[in-house]
Amino acid sequence: MGQPVREYLLTLCVTVAVTYLLTGPVRRFAIAAGAMPEIRARDVHREPTPRLGGIAMFGGLCAGLLVADHLPNLNGVFELSNEPRALLSGAALIWLIGVLDDKFEIDALIKLGAQMIAAGVMVMQGLTVLWIPVPWIGTVALTQWQGNLLTVALVVVTINAVNFVDGLDGLAAGMVCIASAAFFLYAYRIWFGYGIEAAAPATLFAAILMGMCLGFLPHNMHPARIFMGDSGSMLIGLVLAAGAISITGQVDPDTMALFAGGERNATHAMLPVFIPLLLPLTIIAIPMADLVLAIVRRTWKGQSPFAADRGHLHHRLLELGHSHSRAVLIMYFWSGLIAFGAVAYSVHSASMWIVLAIAALSAVGLVLLLLPRFRPRTPRWAEFLVPPRYRHAERAAEAAAQDASGREPESGRRVAVGVSGVNGATAVGPRSRFPDRRKAETTR
Repeated sequence: MGQPVREYLLTLCVTVAVTYLLTGPVRRFAIAAGAMPEIRARDVHREPTPRLGGIAMFGGLCAGLLVADHLPNLNGVFELSNEPRALLSGAALIWLIGVLDDKFEIDALIKLGAQMIAAGVMVMQGLTVLWIPVPWIGTVALTQWQGNLLTVALVVVTINAVNFVDGLDGLAAGMVCIASAAFFLYAYRIWFGYGIEAAAPATLFAAILMGMCLGFLPHNMHPARIFMGDSGSMLIGLVLAAGAISITGQVDPDTMALFAGGERNATHAMLPVFIPLLLPLTIIAIPMADLVLAIVRRTWKGQSPFAADRGHLHHRLLELGHSHSRAVLIMYFWSGLIAFGAVAYSVHSASMWIVLAIAALSAVGLVLLLLPRFRPRTPRWAEFLVPPRYRHAERAAEAAAQDASGREPESGRRVAVGVSGVNGATAVGPRSRFPDRRKAETTR
């Protein structure tokens, strides 16, 4: 067990280092190339920021695959399977389209067609869904056309789900990193714990994807110095989809039946990854929910599903009064809870403690989510223990006036204190980050 872990760790570190070191030069190249689009109405940032961060992430992907190909244990993935080459081919194509879009703003339908072509390239090289393990039923074999069409659909949906959630500094990279970490634990357990070699490619993809995101995050955290752009968001979405398809449609549940005591039990043991049977939606539940809500919202308004707006989940967190950083952390929390909760349930599905822990953490997450809607009320006897923003308005105004003038304010005179300008992280009242969403919407 130790040797494969060390090799995965080495692959992860190389991917992180290459991505991190390339991001700086890529940023300077993006500025020189003019890949700094004007700020749009739906954007949250207030200064032009270079894109093309996907170039560095693609370099990290190539470095990770190259290192893994020369390691004793991971080399077998390349000898026994064509999936790494299929991933690299599809990733190169989608990355190239993303680079062109970051510079020239390609039409949405053209990008959709490119996503389908990239998925088709992977299908042609063997990365496709062969069967679907259905809980409580067993294995459902797919014809070649059914598997190919399902694979293309899953790749396109996952790419766009990740692309839709890429709206705040560090959000998409962090959420995908959390998802890939949980997915790595699950895939490694199937490969090394059960000895199923078919799960090795998915384990490698998850490790490399973690490295790509971790290497890019230091440059992308708020305030971001560079954006990944579509060249990065579509790339990590494709890598995530490739790992999901590899382990969902390539690992034979009949093999797991030898370890789980029957085919139905084997399928039940893999339940968290196969809900809802096609894609590990538990791993990308937040981006997928954002994608579905965006499509419903836009079509309800008579708009195109590809028409950008400011109604995404992260935009709504800002409108609730959360700061930029806290909105990102809340999204991280929910992604980690869903992803690692699903992995924990797959290991001990009969444990009630796991269900109770997930329910308790969900309650904590809801409190944090709605925290800006609550006005803190500190007892008067404890006001000196908390910052002025958490004290009663009258006492806070008196304290502020006393500090400013060096004397007590006149009796009966009260100073109004407004909270509309308070930063979202410390707001004590409801505040809208975007006063009029209708004015902020755009069809670009």
